[in-house]
Amino acid sequence: MFEAIVFAIHDCGFIARCAREEDDGGDVRFHKIIRIIDDCKYGIHDISKADVDVGSGLARFNMPLELGVFMGAQRYSAKGHYNREKKLLVLDSEQYRYQIFISDLAGTDISSHDQSIETLINKVRDFLFNNSRRKSIASGAFIYARYQTFIAALPNYCTNAHWDRDNLSFIAYAICVTEWLKINPI
Repeated sequence: MFEAIVFAIHDCGFIARCAREEDDGGDVRFHKIIRIIDDCKYGIHDISKADVDVGSGLARFNMPLELGVFMGAQRYSAKGHYNREKKLLVLDSEQYRYQIFISDLAGTDISSHDQSIETLINKVRDFLFNNSRRKSIASGAFIYARYQTFIAALPNYCTNAHWDRDNLSFIAYAICVTEWLKINPI
């Protein structure tokens, strides 16, 4: 799902940001997340990853925490007023599942992707199209078809680059996406 989101963002003409874009052990991850959120006009948060970790039996709340930081950045701009420039897409695997574990989001429009990559790509595309008003963004069905083609080509790309497909860093994956999009423009 994460890889599909990153591909869709790039295919829509934007650059995906992630705390894993830098590898600096001296940088506190939470501070890095705050800087990235501060830099970004759009936030896409898939809270379906707030699931139980098999090893510990505890829930993972990184995504809801990052969502909360983005919502705070929306609300508390430098002037102390709501920042209408920051737009937010909240995704979950089921439409109202979030109400069980984060009921304070009641009243927030959550988009369900039903664990479907095609639906997920459509939601990301529609969010970016509707908020940026870029006329150059292709349909979700078109982007999904391109994603399928990209995923099929990715193992060969990794082999040629001497990279392990199963262990791509965020930066390596983003490079693969960017290079593929240069070779396969819309």
